[in-house]
Amino acid sequence: MSKLSRQAAIVGVAESELGKVGDKNPLQLQAMAAREALREAGIDKNEIEAVFSAGPYAYLQTMTISEYLGITPKFSDSTSLGGSSFEAHIEHALAGIHAGLFDVALITYGSNQRSKRVRPGASIAVNQFEAPYGMPFPVGAYALAAQRHMDLYGTTSEQLAEIAVGTRKWANLNPKAFAQGELTVDDVLNSPMVSSPLHALDCCLVTDGGGAIVLVSKEKAKECRTKPIWVLGTGETHTHLNITEMPDLTVTGARESGKRAFEMAGLRPDEIDVVQLYDSFTITVLLQLEDLGFCQKGEGGAFVENQRTAPGGAFPLNTSGGGLSYCHPGLFGIFLLIEAVRQLRHECGDRQVPDAQTALCNGMGGVLSSSCTVILGRD
Repeated sequence: MSKLSRQAAIVGVAESELGKVGDKNPLQLQAMAAREALREAGIDKNEIEAVFSAGPYAYLQTMTISEYLGITPKFSDSTSLGGSSFEAHIEHALAGIHAGLFDVALITYGSNQRSKRVRPGASIAVNQFEAPYGMPFPVGAYALAAQRHMDLYGTTSEQLAEIAVGTRKWANLNPKAFAQGELTVDDVLNSPMVSSPLHALDCCLVTDGGGAIVLVSKEKAKECRTKPIWVLGTGETHTHLNITEMPDLTVTGARESGKRAFEMAGLRPDEIDVVQLYDSFTITVLLQLEDLGFCQKGEGGAFVENQRTAPGGAFPLNTSGGGLSYCHPGLFGIFLLIEAVRQLRHECGDRQVPDAQTALCNGMGGVLSSSCTVILGRD
C-alpha cells in the first residue's frame, strides 16, 4: 500500500458562499466552488478527466454536476458513504491516478438544506427496526453511543462540552464561520436537551454551502500554480448502516481506516500536526480521537479537558470551527480536507497551526457507520 503514498497531490480547494444562501441551488454552489478551485490550481475545466461527487442527486450525482459544468469525464464515481464520502473519493482517485486511468480529478459537493429547511431522515426501507419506534434520526443514534461511553468509562457532559467550546474558539478566528461569539461549557450544558445526553450545542449546524477539491498526479502537480499537498495515506470502511447493527457503540470504523492510513503514510499519531475530525456531534469527535490512536479507549473525555483542542492548546483540532461552528451543509467531509490543505499551505492567518507539516482528516457517515481517513503532507 505504501507505493500509493505521494502519488497524487491536492492542488486546488475552495468553498462556495456558506451559511444561508437562498438564491443558489446545490449545482450552483458546487459550480462556484469548482470554478475557484480550478482557478487556484491553474487548471482549465477541459483538463478534468475524472469527476467524483456525492449529495442530493444520489447515484446521478456525477452525471448531474458534469452536465451542469459542461464536462465529459472518462472516469466517474458517485460513491456515497454519507459524511465520509469525500475522503473515500480521495482514496478512489488516488487509486485511479496510480493505475494510469487519469491525471486530473475534480471532487465536489453542494447543499442548500438550510434555505430549503430540509434534512435527510430515516427511511423505513433501510431503517425498518428503528424508524417505526420514533427514535430521532440521526441524533438518537449518537445519543445511544454517548450514553454507552458514559456508562462504560465515566465520560461526562462537561467533557463533551469542552469539544464544542474549543471548536467555537477556532470559529472565532475564521471570518467564514457561521456561528461566532463566546461559548462556555455552561452554555452548552444549559442549551436544550435534544436527545439525552446530547444538548443542542452538542449538535452540528445546519447550513448551506458547497466545496470542491482538485487532485492530480505527481507529474501534473509540477505544472500547477499552488504548492502540492501530497496524499500520504488513506483508508476506508463501513461497519453497519443502522445503529442497532453497530458491533460496539463505542468503537467506530476509524480504528481500521486510521490504521491503514497510518501504515500507508508510514506515520504514527504523534507525528500528526493538525487534525480535522467529523464533528456531527461532540461524541463523534471523542470516539474518533480514541479509535485513531490519539488516546486510549475510554480516555477521550480526559484527553479533551482544559481546552486542549482549542487555539493555544496542545492538540489543534477542527481549526476551521468544524461542523459545530463553521458550517455543516449535510455532508461535512469535504470541508475537513479543504481546511487541512490550507493549514498545510500555511495560509490560515490567525488560526494557523505553526509549521504544520502533516494533517489527518477523518470523515464519518451515517450513524457512526462509515469511516474514511486521509493523511496529507507538504514538501
